[in-house]
This record gives sequence, structure tokens and C-alpha cells, in this order.
Amino acid sequence: MSIPGPSARRRRGAFMVLAAAVTLALSGCKGGDLVSYDLPAKSARYTFETQTNDVKTVWRYTSATATEDDAPKLSPCIGEVLGSNEAACRPEPLIFLRYDFGLALDNTAKAGEKHEVTVVGYYQQRLSDLPKVTSLKAEATFDGGGTWHPAATRATARNTFTTTVQNPRRDQAAKGVGLRISATDSQGNTVRQTIPTAYTLR
Repeated sequence: MSIPGPSARRRRGAFMVLAAAVTLALSGCKGGDLVSYDLPAKSARYTFETQTNDVKTVWRYTSATATEDDAPKLSPCIGEVLGSNEAACRPEPLIFLRYDFGLALDNTAKAGEKHEVTVVGYYQQRLSDLPKVTSLKAEATFDGGGTWHPAATRATARNTFTTTVQNPRRDQAAKGVGLRISATDSQGNTVRQTIPTAYTLR
């Protein structure tokens, strides 16, 4: 599952284009937005927040001045579409998260047992100087976000992590199991994504 999010592109001295053109791995996950806003040309640290279907995502990243055009053909900058801007344009270094919840056909996991979830960090196409996701922290909630519990996490491949959740009894997680994932990459960019209900128990 990929949570819908912005596909950010920087245009020097002009604007940032956000186009949620993310391919979703599971049916039922749909999204798409097209947003533009002013952004200074100089390098700076930014915070960007979105909320889609109760899933909240917060990115903190450093945006450098674009010197070469490097926008994917399938998701061009607005200036290219309208032919009104010839400044350089490129993707921003946002960390996106893709999940394999490893659930049964009814989207449930067994109560009272350990359950593994695979989380993959990835970036937009044609992002130059591709960072590496260096750390990932996972937390689980069984009461709708009232309390959070750390979940053991280990790296299993490049930008890929497996987190192990100790599922409680079914009556102890009436609202299902929620996840909060925090990741950092080699360039200091971060993402924190909160999924109120990632799965339910059987």
C-alpha cells in the first residue's frame, strides 16, 4: 500500500508544483491533487503536511535551487504544460512510504501474536543524488491513538525495513491496530506518517 501524497517539483524563483501521481499497490487506496504555491529560489528547510483519509503525513526536507530541468515526462511541471515558464524544474527529496501489511484476505491479522509489516522508503522518479533511508522507527496503537507502543524494527534491504508488532487480544484493540512510522535519510530529510487503523484483528 502506498499512502497518497504530493509529488513535489521546484521551479527556480517561481513555484512548487505538487502532483499526487503515486501508483497505489492495493485497490481501495485512491488519491490525487494538483497544488501550486510560491517558493523562494534559495535553498531552505521546509515542512509540508498532508492528511488523506485520516492518514497524516509530515515531511521535513531541504530544498536546493534547481539548476537543471529534471522533471519526469509523466508528471511535468505546470510551466512545461502551459509553456509559460522555462526555469529549471526537478522533483523534491520527499520520502514516500510503501507498506506490505502481510494480511489475510479479509485484511486482518491474528490477535495475540507477533505480526510483521514491511515498510519501503522511496522517492520520486528522476530525483538526482538519490538519498538512502538510514533509519526507521515504528510505533503501534491499540486504542485509536491514545497511547503508542514502540515496535521492533530492523533493516532488511536498501530503504526496506521490517517492523514487528505484538498484537494484543482482539478485545484490547477494538479500533484495530494503528501505526506511526518515522524515517530519516542520508541527507537529513524526514517523514512521519500516522495511520490510525492499519489493520484489524481476528
